[in-house]
Amino acid sequence: MMARTKRSRRSYGAGEWGRNRVRVFPDPKTGIFQIEWRKNGRRLTRSLKHRDWSRAKRQADEFAAGFAKPEPNGKKEAEPLTLERLFDIYGEEVTPTKGENKRRHDRAAMRMFLGFFGRDRNPGTLSRRDWDRFIRARRAGQVGLSGAPVSNRTIAYDLKLLVAVFNWASKSRDEQGRLLLEASPLRGLKTPTEKNPTRVILSEDEYQALLRVSRDVDWRFRIALVLAHETGHRIGAIRHLQWSDIDLEAGTVRWRAEHEKTGYEHTTPVTAEAVAVLAEARKKTLGSGDAPVLPAPRNRSKCVSAERVRIWWHKGQRLAGLEPKRGRGWHSLRRKFASDLMNQPLKVLCQLGGWKTPHTVLECYQRADEGQLRTALDNRRRVPG
Repeated sequence: MMARTKRSRRSYGAGEWGRNRVRVFPDPKTGIFQIEWRKNGRRLTRSLKHRDWSRAKRQADEFAAGFAKPEPNGKKEAEPLTLERLFDIYGEEVTPTKGENKRRHDRAAMRMFLGFFGRDRNPGTLSRRDWDRFIRARRAGQVGLSGAPVSNRTIAYDLKLLVAVFNWASKSRDEQGRLLLEASPLRGLKTPTEKNPTRVILSEDEYQALLRVSRDVDWRFRIALVLAHETGHRIGAIRHLQWSDIDLEAGTVRWRAEHEKTGYEHTTPVTAEAVAVLAEARKKTLGSGDAPVLPAPRNRSKCVSAERVRIWWHKGQRLAGLEPKRGRGWHSLRRKFASDLMNQPLKVLCQLGGWKTPHTVLECYQRADEGQLRTALDNRRRVPG
């Protein structure tokens, strides 16, 4: 009978029951891995004196196969670091601290990098040639689950994770105090940028068209649409609003740091239109405390998902008779908010919309329309002829 191997996040077992079965698991108090086996009917346990999950699994496999003894090996010569092992460590220690979407992206991107560069590749040997080769392959659709070409923005998002992993490894040490990477080989390499990025601003006519059909889509779509238009915040922050964040009497909303891309917690006043739809939502949900303002259709204790609001947006466009346009999504409302308030001081606009710095507003969000440009010309000071 072949040896059975069992994997779980709590422990790892290797070998056969009654023969050479061993198990490794973290101490619940210290997190240091322990190895457990039986000898003459007695259960024995020793500390491995490290917290490296990948290394602990390998030690279990080696001991079960009879290649090693379960002795603490803190003085053991450093094992070669592979790309797979580095991703395992990062995935265990750093990825869990991120938001849901970034955790999902971390896992998908790591699988993609392992398939492209190789699981046993020494991270320190990656170079500019590998960097450029990945960019070309990703741009051509030769890498990734979809098999379709992607934009420079998507490629840059993937590569920023790789850079973050390598930078983290160059500052992190193993149990013997050795750096995981002496230095990041990717330092100084630039990610590709879009020459003419698509930054669509939803027009007033388009917004009104969506508003007219919003109730036919879903009552939550109408609430989200108005809040996005009136507050200028990201749909992700709006989805996660709880009733404890809302003060209808004062007409204010608290935006929590954990749901803001910039980690910037702040409170803003809101318009009468926003207060009206929030009052409508409260009647629908009868919510209070930590109940979501926009509950999921099948589980009112959870907030509506990102996928659901995307479906609502596409349905709203179709019912409103709007031709699909790349870049015209929820974020186009945020750009509309910034452009509508262009005549306000940047400090005020940043506070209202949750931007930490005015540079992002000027570069990515605001765009003057023809009317504003003509008004500026008409108001130009002229010296009498």
